[in-house]
Amino acid sequence: MALDTQTLNSLGFAKPPAETRVVVAMSGGVDSSVVAAMLAEEGYDVVGVTLQLYDHGAALAKKGACCAGIDIHDARRVAEQMGFPHYVLDYENIFKDAVIDEFAESYLGGATPVPCIRCNERVKFKDLLETAKDLDADCMATGHYIQRMVGGEGPELHSAADANRDQSYFLFSTTPEQLSYLRFPLGHLKSKAETRELAAKYGLSVADKPDSQDICFVPDGNYASVIEKLRPGAAEPGEIVHADGRKLGSHKGVIHYTIGQRRGLGIGGLEEPLYVVKLDVDKQQVIVGPKEMLATRKVPVREINWLGDEPFTSRDEWHLKVKVRSTRPPRDAIIRPISDTEAEVELLTPEEGVSPGQACVFYAPESSRIFGGGWIWRGY
Repeated sequence: MALDTQTLNSLGFAKPPAETRVVVAMSGGVDSSVVAAMLAEEGYDVVGVTLQLYDHGAALAKKGACCAGIDIHDARRVAEQMGFPHYVLDYENIFKDAVIDEFAESYLGGATPVPCIRCNERVKFKDLLETAKDLDADCMATGHYIQRMVGGEGPELHSAADANRDQSYFLFSTTPEQLSYLRFPLGHLKSKAETRELAAKYGLSVADKPDSQDICFVPDGNYASVIEKLRPGAAEPGEIVHADGRKLGSHKGVIHYTIGQRRGLGIGGLEEPLYVVKLDVDKQQVIVGPKEMLATRKVPVREINWLGDEPFTSRDEWHLKVKVRSTRPPRDAIIRPISDTEAEVELLTPEEGVSPGQACVFYAPESSRIFGGGWIWRGY
């Protein structure tokens, strides 16, 4: 017999909050702290969990790094203040194997990886989610700005109400099974200011804490220096070559360059502005050319996570919108499935700087729903 929806609590369970256990993934930032405080105030059986993902030694004094030691301290203080248990789990080995090593290999291969997506996919929504189940939690909540809505075929993923905070690009690989277990209590808020107001309302010490800006294991934003530490000798010198074959100069290592880069090439004095259009790792060449060479219309995508109601291969074409970088708006595209996990994406308006290693995320043309996405795996 169907449950009377009026009896469901705010997390969607047909029982009182006090009988509903929820594990909150706490980074120590204001977002996840507000989620934990909000659910504790509503009377839920809250358990806070913070992951130690890497050696904090170099980042203890770095406020902008999401996983620094100070953040574990902040998460613990919130738990003590709101009166719920808090645990710190050592996930350093898992994080290194599942995220950092692939980041290094991908970068060395000339790609532009997005490790935050892999962290959500392989650590937070995999191992941590299983830990939440081991703790007999009914669900796991996070501070991500994204919405989970229940549709006719089950839970759906939707963009956040605040487009400026929307994190759908980083969560496209969330599977239907994970989505059934996850909750995102902040996704409906209209602005980050509302989150900070809630933090102040609960009297949280992190109410004015700055947002994290960097990848947690690259706290200064210098990817290349991290790669050199992880893979000594990776910065092999080579040639900067024009697309027409002319040698224009030399470089100190392919890992110092990204597709679409214009500044810092060290090849001034030319009549036309030049951009990095390709990285040839095998030849240790940085290939440059005019801006129009960056324009891409066809994008090969693999490792697709499909969140539609019908099977991905049930149609020859899907007319959706896609994002090929986190900072760009969704653009009209035709997605042509090759298999359940591969497709060719045709951008109706060419995009510049499409790079292997980035995600291609699928959006409904007329609604906030996200249909999943995949990984761009070969540049043109």
